[in-house]
Amino acid sequence: MSLRSTAGEGDGPLLDSDSGGWCCRCGVVHSLPVRPAIKDGLHLMGQLCRHQRIDWLVPERFRDPRCDTRCLFDKAGGKMFGVLSCRDTGGKRIVLRAFSGQYNGLWQVEGWVGPVFDVAAFGALVGEPEREIKRLGRELTALPHGSSARQLLRAQRRTLSRQLMERVHCLYQLVNFRGATQPLPRVFIGNGAPPSGTGDCCGPKLLHHAARHGLRPEAMAEFYWGASNASGTKVQGRFYPACAAKCQPILGFLLCGLP
Repeated sequence: MSLRSTAGEGDGPLLDSDSGGWCCRCGVVHSLPVRPAIKDGLHLMGQLCRHQRIDWLVPERFRDPRCDTRCLFDKAGGKMFGVLSCRDTGGKRIVLRAFSGQYNGLWQVEGWVGPVFDVAAFGALVGEPEREIKRLGRELTALPHGSSARQLLRAQRRTLSRQLMERVHCLYQLVNFRGATQPLPRVFIGNGAPPSGTGDCCGPKLLHHAARHGLRPEAMAEFYWGASNASGTKVQGRFYPACAAKCQPILGFLLCGLP
């Protein structure tokens, strides 16, 4: 699989750009180049084509049907994938790979970097509040539009959702290459609270994992795989920069400490 056959014309400027963000501690933008990791991204595309699943490292009898890639080609079902080229303490080159968010309800799949939070703690935290939020949603559907009872219930559900998101974000304890650990709300640079899903994209997952395991990143690239999103802004096989709303506001912290 060649770069010519997968990357679109619009990828050209991106390939020579960097992924990063502003660091409040250092007062500069920390970043990683994209181009040196493109070959690794193309290799991962080839593996997705060949295996048509993401758990190809798992013995066949233990594979999870949810790891099939056919789901990515449902309407607007595509997903971002990322690769991070690193060196370990001995100078050996290592390539990490990640998918954004969950994959068909799975946070962890063998051979892929996991989320930045403890999955068990996350499950224990969100279980009961999510059930209550869903219960309120069902009650809402039975109330007349415009009624005071409906407005009150909507406000109650909104408050519960906001409180849950605040507690969830505190589970995201981000580690950088200076050895500092901070909760997501402390490092997010932006107006208001971090948007839902902040910290779940490929870039933050890859960098957090590398920092925790003593790896030194050299380059990072992210691409889209599957059916285009609803807005049509994502196309299969195209490389994209770290998103401005959720990733760039925390990448400066995550990259802090690299040469």
